[in-house]
Amino acid sequence: MSNAIPDTTVTVPALIDLMAARLEDAGLSFSDGYGHGTTNAFDEAAWLVLWQLGLPLDDLDSVENRPVTPVDQARVALLLETRITSRKPAAYLTNEAWLMGVPFYVDERVIIPRSFIAELLADGSIDPWLSEQTHRVLDLCTGNGSLAVLAAMTYPGVRVDAADISPDALAVARINVDRHQLADRITLIKSDGLAACTGNYDLILCNPPYVNAASMAALPAEFRAEPGLALAGGTDGMDFIRSLFLTATAQMNENTVMVLEIGNERENFERAFPHLEPLWFETSAGSEQVLLLTREQLA
Repeated sequence: MSNAIPDTTVTVPALIDLMAARLEDAGLSFSDGYGHGTTNAFDEAAWLVLWQLGLPLDDLDSVENRPVTPVDQARVALLLETRITSRKPAAYLTNEAWLMGVPFYVDERVIIPRSFIAELLADGSIDPWLSEQTHRVLDLCTGNGSLAVLAAMTYPGVRVDAADISPDALAVARINVDRHQLADRITLIKSDGLAACTGNYDLILCNPPYVNAASMAALPAEFRAEPGLALAGGTDGMDFIRSLFLTATAQMNENTVMVLEIGNERENFERAFPHLEPLWFETSAGSEQVLLLTREQLA
């Protein structure tokens, strides 16, 4: 495939349409329920074109008639060709991902942030289980630190511990904590599950590895580019969660709640923990992605 685009009168929208057609023809994966960025070829083309040209990512109308020079057309085409040939998620090519309108640095050391817990922080769904006594929050399996950052932004009066087993992930999280000037309120902890966490949390957020073995084996290349440690949850996806439930209550105050994301694994969750009756939150992906459990339920 040639990267040359000879037409010198190409506008930004026309270039996006051309690049979207290339992405579509290449048979790339955009989202299949796990999600790692955009959900279709046009949105991804728009993101990459606007990013490469240094234009606002959220205002396509403002560049409706803007021409793109042949040099810039070639730069865009090269970026899109890299996306096609490498099958890497677009966020790894731009080193940036957005969650609830907030930008985060990402690279291959972390999965791309996409947790539906972010929606619940933004829309206040968790707030009824919190109070003026909510002072300490744990973001377990923090990855690039995005949920920890969003929790600190949402609740200005809390302190957040952000824990992960991966030193590489914590290095990326440090970039994001510093980027958003939250180092005084977010503490990064290297921890295998809850082992190194200090306890007495008022709210625990957790987006753990939960993808079951069969689904892991079927993931497209874009998802296999992400760290398997942050995705794979064992045969039924529940390995990490089983371990978590054994030790969680020791880290929870009397009124603490845990908000846990399990993706498309509700059937496996209910099979593994038939005695639990969690509250299921409504998210943009439906009501089977994120659940809430109280300390009393876990005890």
